[in-house]
Amino acid sequence: MHKNRIDILGTKFDNFTEKQFHKYLIDDLDVKSNRFIVTPNPEIVLSARENSKFSKIVNDADYVIPDGIGIIKGANSLGTPMHGRITGFDTLMFLMKTANKRGSKVYLLGSKPDVIEASVKRIKREFKDIDLVGYHDGYFKDEQAIIDDIVAKKPNIVFVALGSPKQEYFINNYKELNPAIWIGVGGSFDVFSGTKKRAPKMIQKLGMEWFYRLVKEPTRIGRMMAIPKYMHLIKKERKNKD
Repeated sequence: MHKNRIDILGTKFDNFTEKQFHKYLIDDLDVKSNRFIVTPNPEIVLSARENSKFSKIVNDADYVIPDGIGIIKGANSLGTPMHGRITGFDTLMFLMKTANKRGSKVYLLGSKPDVIEASVKRIKREFKDIDLVGYHDGYFKDEQAIIDDIVAKKPNIVFVALGSPKQEYFINNYKELNPAIWIGVGGSFDVFSGTKKRAPKMIQKLGMEWFYRLVKEPTRIGRMMAIPKYMHLIKKERKNKD
C-alpha cells in the first residue's frame, strides 16, 4: 500500500488516480479493512515538517492523498509529478454515495452543533439508505465516551471533522478499536451541510479554490500564508536537488 509514495517536504503521498483510489476503498469495505485516510494540503505538510510525532502519524496512514493544488504543483516542481489532486471533500462524497448504495453504517464526529445537525438532515434527505448509527459535534470533553459510542455502534465509515492535527491524533489513538475506514475531513461538513459554498467547478479546475475561500473568509489570511512559505521551501528543495 505504501509503494510509489512521493516525498513532498517530508510528507509521503500516494500517487494513484482517483479512480484507482475509489477501487481500493470499495475493496477495503468489502473485506472490512481498517484504514486511515489523511488528506494533506500545504498547511498540513508544514505542520508535519515542524512536528515529528505528527509527521509519523501522517506518513504511517494507509492512504495519504494530495488534497491541495499546491501539493500537485510542488510535486511537478520537484520533478516527481503526480496523477492529480484527490480532495478530502470529493472523497467524503464518494464514501457517502458508496455507503448509500451498500447500506453501510456511518458515524459523524466533529464540527459545530448546527453544522452536524444540518449534515445529518442532508443524509436523511439525500442518502436515505445510509445506516447513520451515530453522530456528535466536536465540542466534547470526554473522548472515552465518544469512542465507547463508536465501538458500540460498529460503523463501517467514520468521518472525523475536528480540524488538523487534532482529527489525525484522534483517529491514530482509537482506530484499532473499530475496524472501519477512518478519514479526517477538516471543514468538509461545512460544505456538505450547505453552511458554506464550495468554489465553482471552473475555479476548482484553475486551482484557485484557496483564493475563493480567502475572498469569502478574509480571516483565513493567516492560514493562507502557509502557501507562499510552502512554495518557498519547494524552491529551496529543488535547488538542492539540482
